[in-house]
Amino acid sequence: VQLVESGGDLVQAGGSLRLSCAASGDTLDDYALGWFRQAPGKEREFVAAISRSGITVRYADSVKGRFTISRENAKNTVCLQMNSVKPEDTAVYYCAATDRASPTVTTDYDYDYWGQGTQVTVSS
Repeated sequence: VQLVESGGDLVQAGGSLRLSCAASGDTLDDYALGWFRQAPGKEREFVAAISRSGITVRYADSVKGRFTISRENAKNTVCLQMNSVKPEDTAVYYCAATDRASPTVTTDYDYDYWGQGTQVTVSS
């Protein structure tokens, strides 16, 4: 499956942004999905994950209550709604897909497919 992110932009602190990830080559119904991010000089970190059904979601503590992950299997997309963004949210954001059996996966090494990333910059 090929993944392509979009929606990254420059946004002011306190604002909102919606990232999308479109899949091709396979249906996303068979995959658990996740969003990760990597800031300059830092390791890639988990942001959010969603199960195949969309019922189970998990978030990093740093984004809980501000970000929402969702999926539209009919459109073969997964989205990340980012509200009340902070300068520390600045990073390249990646979507990822895994065929692991767990409903949600928070470790990057368990993901098999990755997008190329989209840049999010939050100004203070």
